[in-house]
Amino acid sequence: MTNIIDAKILAKMFLAGAKNLESKKEWINDLNVFPVPDGDTGTNMTLTIMSAAKDVVGMENPDMASLCKAISSGSLRGARGNSGVILSQLFRGFTKSIRDKSELNIPVFADAFEKAVETAYKAVMKPKEGTILTVAKGAATKARELANEGCDDLALFFDEVIKYADEVLEQTPEMLPVLKQAGVVDSGGQGLMQVLKGAYDAFLGKEIDLTISAVTHTSPVKANVDVQADMEIKFGYCTEFIIMLNRNFNIKNEMDFKEYLESIGDSIVVVADDDVVKVHVHTNDPGLAIQKALKYGALSNLKIDNMRLEHQEKLFKAGQAVAEQAPAKEDSMPHKEVGFIAVSVGEGMNEIFKGLGADYIIEGGQTMNPSTEDMLNAIDKVNADTVFILPNNKNIILAANQAQMMVEDKKIVVVPTQTVPQGITAIINYVPDMTADENAETMKQEIGNVKTGQVTYAVRDTVIDDKEIKQGDYMGIGDAGILSVGSDVSDVTYQMVREMMNEDLELISVYYGADVTEDAAELLKGRIAEAFPSCDIELQYGGQPIYYYIISAE
Repeated sequence: MTNIIDAKILAKMFLAGAKNLESKKEWINDLNVFPVPDGDTGTNMTLTIMSAAKDVVGMENPDMASLCKAISSGSLRGARGNSGVILSQLFRGFTKSIRDKSELNIPVFADAFEKAVETAYKAVMKPKEGTILTVAKGAATKARELANEGCDDLALFFDEVIKYADEVLEQTPEMLPVLKQAGVVDSGGQGLMQVLKGAYDAFLGKEIDLTISAVTHTSPVKANVDVQADMEIKFGYCTEFIIMLNRNFNIKNEMDFKEYLESIGDSIVVVADDDVVKVHVHTNDPGLAIQKALKYGALSNLKIDNMRLEHQEKLFKAGQAVAEQAPAKEDSMPHKEVGFIAVSVGEGMNEIFKGLGADYIIEGGQTMNPSTEDMLNAIDKVNADTVFILPNNKNIILAANQAQMMVEDKKIVVVPTQTVPQGITAIINYVPDMTADENAETMKQEIGNVKTGQVTYAVRDTVIDDKEIKQGDYMGIGDAGILSVGSDVSDVTYQMVREMMNEDLELISVYYGADVTEDAAELLKGRIAEAFPSCDIELQYGGQPIYYYIISAE
């Protein structure tokens, strides 16, 4: 068995790791600590790695540099959720370390593992042990130890690294009490192990189906739709491709290229990342865009769709989502100094954000975490010099931060809102006369005064926060844990509010979901008002799926 790995072998290992993760994604989802119907670590990690795998599978004879670019760029843009973003950063660090090598041996792998861990830890503001980061660090530690000992057998090297990383994974419940109480290991760490194990199987020569099919995010939430039903299509061909750069592509080149594309089309997205540029344009002559792009390098992932032929089908599928969506194209918006992007889900929630001034809604959140590329596309469509992003979910903040780092032509401000009520508070507290930085600081302070509670149902039996939970129970989940459990949704919600309250709180906002009737919500409002007569109680239709009630207190 070889002790040297070239680009061709590494590509097979990467694809095998992706396939193994994909096959285990539901099992990894089930490791989610909270037994809620949106345990999505496996799904997020799968969507992240498959974004890169779809690029890798199309490479017939890759060299190390182009392979590394495909893995890094594809995973960065496809990254969803905290686990997906961290996985993409692990790939980013790993590939940076090896991209100038023609062959990989044990010392090179040890260096690459360490660079992967260093890069991923830097991407997380407050790294927490007992997570995917800890498992990755364990693998890197063992890799360095074996390299220092002079190990020269790659099969033994991979086997020992995986065994030790598995041991670290098994210790994660001792590092995070919430894992121990739930009786599970860290789901992100388990996802990483499946990537490593799949890659090892390919190295050993095991027969593996490396076919990569399109991965979709199955969700009850309708996707964001970029269609304008009431407008004639001005440019008929949606043209997408990736430029594999073979010459310098600086800021001036990028601006010149965008200016040229604007002269022949609209809906332009140009995202440069090291040695590749991802391009999207609507035009009547795709050949012109392609000819211009070829001046900068070779093209891959070329895709041209006739939008006029697809128009009627899109209108049918878009339905009411079109009416709900904020303006979908940058050139359809007047230029402004400041714009807002909010992640939201539910007809009512979307309307609230738009009513408060959000320029673009990315539909997502729990059950459907937007990717970094979703963020980049939204940023491109908001015609403003400064764009505030409200992630409104703690599992989306890292993807927003990653998008922020990839944008150079606009000032991007990510306000770390972890819940929809925090997002509403943030946008309400925007003051036009203040600078972007001053507003960001004010928003961060104000969202710290918001308490949030969310009511959903349990998908399995477990014990969390010393509360015994049965499958089908309703749960009231606060900012720091589960506040109430029971078999009646109204009782659970009421008890959750009581646990949230203190004497400083003056306003309670109740957002009822798609599965709650207005009459039931009104009864709950009356019950809460009777218990807290000194508080103002607001009731609004949120229309959110999965969560019966979202409640804020401030």
